[in-house]
Amino acid sequence: MFGNWMKTSILMAGIVALFGVVGGAIGGQQGMLIALLFGGGMNLWAYWFSDKAVLKMYNARQVDASTSPYLYNMVRDLSQRAGLPMPKVYIIDEDQPNAFATGRNPEHAAVAATSGIMRMLSERELRGVMAHELTHVKNRDILISTISATVAGAISSLAQFGMFFGGSRDGEDRPNPIVSIIVMLMAPIAGMLIQMAISRTREFGADRGGAEISGDPEALASALTKIDAFARGIPMHAAEAHPETAQMMIMNPLSGGGLRGLFSTHPATAERVAKLRAMR
Repeated sequence: MFGNWMKTSILMAGIVALFGVVGGAIGGQQGMLIALLFGGGMNLWAYWFSDKAVLKMYNARQVDASTSPYLYNMVRDLSQRAGLPMPKVYIIDEDQPNAFATGRNPEHAAVAATSGIMRMLSERELRGVMAHELTHVKNRDILISTISATVAGAISSLAQFGMFFGGSRDGEDRPNPIVSIIVMLMAPIAGMLIQMAISRTREFGADRGGAEISGDPEALASALTKIDAFARGIPMHAAEAHPETAQMMIMNPLSGGGLRGLFSTHPATAERVAKLRAMR
């Protein structure tokens, strides 16, 4: 738990610093000060409200035992097995099979599954997936992933703003336009690299924890294989509109493109499946 709090603190400090650099490139010392204040405020907002923002991005609808007894009761059973408080449960109306967890701590957590994953997976496989997401809750991965998802979008917006207005000021404190352009291009990439470092290292742990909670590593391995096969051919419109949230999913939801491998937020599926099958 301490390690994740340390990672979260480092991420927040890095976000503020990145905002400062971009602000300085756009508006000199005054721009840096404004951007630093904005970055600090953004961190506070992200801590308290980023989970709600992500769920809204995906038009997720909350369900309970009466509206979706199959998923809700499954999550309740797995939460009890994991020794966790019951999280809120959401369904996302997307055909692509995928799922994620969000929230700032286990007491304020939510898990979400797409309608596609509920149709395509067997009950055993879906239990493995939801146990994987509950492991993210138990390991307190959800705070850092949710904050990085929402703030990375803000960094990209700030960078795009700088592309239009950086280097246009007059006076002695005018920033170098070439430096400004470089910073504006690098800022969103830096945000993506932060997410990659977070997500790649935690997925193996969530796979192992999910297999232990569900008691069925083969089911989760089978689920990952199915999700990987179907997700490649079924676009997830909300994820394409908000690519900074891709690292939250159990499988990368973004369509291929030349940069898929370079900016992949997840380990190779074959490697994840091999590790799970080695647990049997």
